[in-house]
Amino acid sequence: MAKVQEITSTDEKLKALFQLQHIDSKIDEIRTLRGELPIEVKDLEDELEGLQTRINKLNKELNERNTFINNNLTNIETSKELIKKYESQQMQVKNNREYDALTKEIEMQNLEIELANKKIRDAKVDINNRERSLREAEDKINNRKNDLDLKRKELEVITAETRKEEAELLLKSEKSSEKIENRLIKAYKRIRKSYRNGLAVVIVARDACGGCFGKIPPQRQLEIKQRKKIITCEHCGRILVDAGMEEEVII
Repeated sequence: MAKVQEITSTDEKLKALFQLQHIDSKIDEIRTLRGELPIEVKDLEDELEGLQTRINKLNKELNERNTFINNNLTNIETSKELIKKYESQQMQVKNNREYDALTKEIEMQNLEIELANKKIRDAKVDINNRERSLREAEDKINNRKNDLDLKRKELEVITAETRKEEAELLLKSEKSSEKIENRLIKAYKRIRKSYRNGLAVVIVARDACGGCFGKIPPQRQLEIKQRKKIITCEHCGRILVDAGMEEEVII
């Protein structure tokens, strides 16, 4: 692809910068129309992802607690079977030593049952708390999904209405930038980033800068009208052009 011929005269440079500013301001207007919607959509998507992660974690923990309860119920049944076995053996022992040993085993299994029952009670309390947290997270995720659907539809409508115009303007901006020397483009972009309204090139109106409204001395205004050099506002640093530029530049 052939390189676009850069303009050389200061007058043409100023016209090119002014035209570029007009194009970029139109792009800014389109993006302002979308407002904070893209950010809001992204925030909602991130929040939903976080909520889904929490729901998955809670479900996993609930499964683990239910498995824990089932294991303890199995342990209880095992202890009960052992107690029956030891009680049966007590009926057949031949001395007190064997009887006392079996009695201790029965006591131990009763303690195991008591401990298992306590673990089950604690686990059920924990399950109730987690189920409540799960319901809250599910309610919240449903509400956020509705909000996200509305925001996405709103963004889609606005984007659809402006997509073609924005694409055309972006192409114009790129082509206009190619005509301007790299040093000036860098300065222009730096100034644009410095101000929320993105104005880097402004006209002098009523003896003042069109960006910050700082007063421009008469001699300075004369130099601006002559267009022999790039002049910036001493107050805000924006590039200044005379009011006649608006009539000369084809937008």
